Amino acid sequence: MRQAFKYRLFPTKKQTEFLDTQLAEAQGLYNAALQERRDAYNISHVSINYYNQANQLKEIRANGDCGLENFSCCQDVLRRVDKTFKAFFRRCKEGKGKAGFPRFKSRDRYNSITFPSYGDGCRLLHNGKLRVQGLGQIKVKLHRAVEGTIKTVTLLREAGKYYVCFSCEVEPEPLPVLPNSVGIDVGLTTFAVLSDGTEVENPRHFRKSEEKLAHAQQVLARKKRGSNSRKKANKTVQKVHAKIRNQRNDFQHKVSRFLVNNYGAIFVENLNIKGLASGILAKSVNDAAWGGFLNKTSYKALNAGRVYGEVYAPGTSQECLCGAEVPKTLSDRWHHCESCGLSEPRDHVSSKVIKSRGLREYRKHLPSEAALL
Repeated sequence: MRQAFKYRLFPTKKQTEFLDTQLAEAQGLYNAALQERRDAYNISHVSINYYNQANQLKEIRANGDCGLENFSCCQDVLRRVDKTFKAFFRRCKEGKGKAGFPRFKSRDRYNSITFPSYGDGCRLLHNGKLRVQGLGQIKVKLHRAVEGTIKTVTLLREAGKYYVCFSCEVEPEPLPVLPNSVGIDVGLTTFAVLSDGTEVENPRHFRKSEEKLAHAQQVLARKKRGSNSRKKANKTVQKVHAKIRNQRNDFQHKVSRFLVNNYGAIFVENLNIKGLASGILAKSVNDAAWGGFLNKTSYKALNAGRVYGEVYAPGTSQECLCGAEVPKTLSDRWHHCESCGLSEPRDHVSSKVIKSRGLREYRKHLPSEAALL
């Protein structure tokens, strides 16, 4: 399975300027490839694919029209363009809302370059530094060892800082089998309620930093476009967003690791998170970021040899453990069943229903069915 390892880079001032230039060159190639596709269709009604554009790279580089040092990086830029068009056509075919035609990238919105093959233009040295083609060695903060076989390397710019991300092929590391299971009901009042009664508090990282972010955005709005002061104000806004993102990721990694270490089978709902994030609770749903949390839990469970399953979501909050229907509105936070007399918090009952559905649907995948039931 693939796993990403991200580390902070500490380039010198001269190296930072070189990296900025490389990103600008990649952005220029991206926009040129996008423009060529648009012109080819508008003028001649011809669709251009990746291979048509990749065959022109040698000539473009020979003429000095592309300053990217590594040839494979140029190919990766063209693959990005190809992926954006394929995604656009897929959305058109699905017919769900606006398809979103591929747009040109400004320098501030093109923040990464990828080396598709490790060792071809970028590699990690024995002294702990990163060697990049055309740049030399850059200091890296290796806060943990790189595991597995490195496949690709990405240089990433975030809020004025540079990072390197290694995509590695790692072997699964199964944990000892546990004879227990858990159902998880994610929410907004509490981030998650487990079927054993455990409640995970909702940290609300965005809400806590909302005032600080609003002030930084107000300062940015008052700055003159194109000025150095506006660039500095923009970095301040990016830093606030980066801190929120890092806090959220740290919280989700800790909770998902706790679940994988302590339960043999994990069951969740197959929620339509995108649909929920477009309603009146959009800000709170996006702040909770259930999708990222479930994704982290899923790959950690796969790596540890745990059972991870998604169950049918509709009705989990309107159903009792005995099977009777107990209709509730969003404001009703307590479950009381007249059929069996069960009276518990709504979210706790929902998590038990999720667990019950999971045990039925994933019966064949459970390591010890009797113990888990």
